[in-house]
Amino acid sequence: MSAREQALWTRARLGRCGPPLDLLTARFDRHVYAPHAHAEFTIGVCVGGSEVIDYRGGHIRTGPGSIVVLAPGEMHTGGPGNTTDGYAYRALYADPALLTDGTLGGLPHFREPLLDDPELAVALRLAHTRLSSCPDPLETESRLPWLLTALARRHSTARPAPDLVVGAAEVAHAVRDRLADELLTPPSLASLAADFDLSRYQLLRAFRTTMGIPPYAWLAQYRVTRARALLEAGGRPAEVAVQVGFADQAHLTRWFRRVLGVTPAAYRNSVQDPR
Repeated sequence: MSAREQALWTRARLGRCGPPLDLLTARFDRHVYAPHAHAEFTIGVCVGGSEVIDYRGGHIRTGPGSIVVLAPGEMHTGGPGNTTDGYAYRALYADPALLTDGTLGGLPHFREPLLDDPELAVALRLAHTRLSSCPDPLETESRLPWLLTALARRHSTARPAPDLVVGAAEVAHAVRDRLADELLTPPSLASLAADFDLSRYQLLRAFRTTMGIPPYAWLAQYRVTRARALLEAGGRPAEVAVQVGFADQAHLTRWFRRVLGVTPAAYRNSVQDPR
């Protein structure tokens, strides 16, 4: 494989100790896939060039921003759409249950495998990019089921499940409190949803409606608040990151800058300035 032909696999988990979900980032000039199938839904977003995929007796030609959905067990292949541009894409391999969480009618059927949905394509690409570089289990579980439900609702034959969650605010506050109490090893959303006899999608909807942000973002901001106190007491950023549940100092720094606009080290130095 040449320097321009690269394929990188990342394995994320849907919640702590949850099931795996594989992510693929690929860039090829000439590579042609042999006919094959996957046990999961293959959901890809073209990010450059053009790929031709043989599927269901026809040909799919992708372009930048297009979404491709290939059903479990369906044979397909793929290769460059022309001799000059190659093709690049990001794909995830989703268990069918992830697409039925917020829908009714069983396994979703996508009549058209090639989808034009710029908003969803951008969201899928951003989530894939983020989770490929930092596959945080709670973030994976907060983002991907939400996006995959949107995919199934917008483009498959499945019917939307009811969105109303009775006592949504109470559910959200209970989840918030559990996350705060267990910030080092947060429970999976699937287990929390089961406690309330809800689907994971319903729990996500209740939380986002009430809190305004998904669970992983709320927990990250809570961790930043806890980190501030430890930094003010003289803690070193690398030590503080571990103490509040971030993967490492870089993870803490990313969120600290998002929330407060400065790095943890700069914040620590400023609040300890005797002037």
